[in-house]
Amino acid sequence: MNNNVVSNNMKIKSLSKYACPYEKGERLKEDEEDFRPSFYRDIDRILYTLSYTRYLDKTQVFTHGGNDHLSRRMTHVQFVSKIARTIGRALQLNEDLIEAASLGHDLGHTPFGHVGEQILNEISLKNDEGYFNHNIQSVRVLMNIENHGKGANITIPVLDAIMCHNGEFALGEYQPVTKTTEEFLNEYQESYTNKELLKKLKPMTLEGCVVRISDMIAYLGRDIEDAIRLGILKKEDIPEKITNILGCSNKEIINTIIIDIINNSLNKNYIKLSDEIFNAIVALKKFNYENIYVKAYSKEKLAQIENMFNKLFHKYLNDLKNNNMDSLIYKSYLNYMNSEYKKNTPARIVIDYIAGMTDDYIEKQYNFYQNS
Repeated sequence: MNNNVVSNNMKIKSLSKYACPYEKGERLKEDEEDFRPSFYRDIDRILYTLSYTRYLDKTQVFTHGGNDHLSRRMTHVQFVSKIARTIGRALQLNEDLIEAASLGHDLGHTPFGHVGEQILNEISLKNDEGYFNHNIQSVRVLMNIENHGKGANITIPVLDAIMCHNGEFALGEYQPVTKTTEEFLNEYQESYTNKELLKKLKPMTLEGCVVRISDMIAYLGRDIEDAIRLGILKKEDIPEKITNILGCSNKEIINTIIIDIINNSLNKNYIKLSDEIFNAIVALKKFNYENIYVKAYSKEKLAQIENMFNKLFHKYLNDLKNNNMDSLIYKSYLNYMNSEYKKNTPARIVIDYIAGMTDDYIEKQYNFYQNS
């Protein structure tokens, strides 16, 4: 059996006319293909990145706190993948594209989740490196950081779905927009200078739309469960006007939203929620922000994390400017990168380094320099 036959056997043959075909799996660099279809191969490439391995010790919402049952970034991306593939299968979309984008969508997330992202954004702006957003950094990881700076050469539709995945912005309807490779790259570059662009990004594929809404579905109920485990709130605290529509448990919330999406999106070129479910989601997101996310860290912990990021940033920046080859940024990072990557500004290199750290690693780095 030759490679073409094997490749065809690995594809789902009953894709919807609105699905992204494998033939659209263009890459930025020419690549020698094998029996794996393009997006299926992307899954493998993302799974084996060093960034994917580091998901294991990155905060989702709450730091570990001695509770092994709290969600981590690793479990979150797996939840997104499962939810998105469930929707994709029902709508006969390209599940390989969906899985690749789901697994890679948070590779650029910082230690300590969105708190770390906000701090690194402030640092980036102060040092003329533009806005820092984790979805854009995820694309950068796959294009310019992994494999010693060569990147992983992931297909454009997957990179685009990752770039446009931000589940923080809820919509009642998600419709893809036609986009060329050049337009994708222009959006990617513009995101560093245009603060408003993040709110306007739309995926080029229906699969990208599914990943985007699945990111939100994956954390809404799960974050509530984690907060209950930590005693931050009780299930009874959630308003009945929300639970009567979406349900009380994570399982019920996920199931309700998925069924609603399928019922309203089947054989359509868009992903849609009913008005009732959408309004309940908006209300639940508001409840979560007011009762969970603002309580995830104490003022003291926030100040500690901010100090940690800033102290390490300036330490590493000075080490690069002074060619301090004994610094950990050389020994643990820059010495392994290729000559092309080393052309980046010192500030950009430090931002990449810190963004890629796990929670445990950044604390160890900070303590090492504090005690040395």
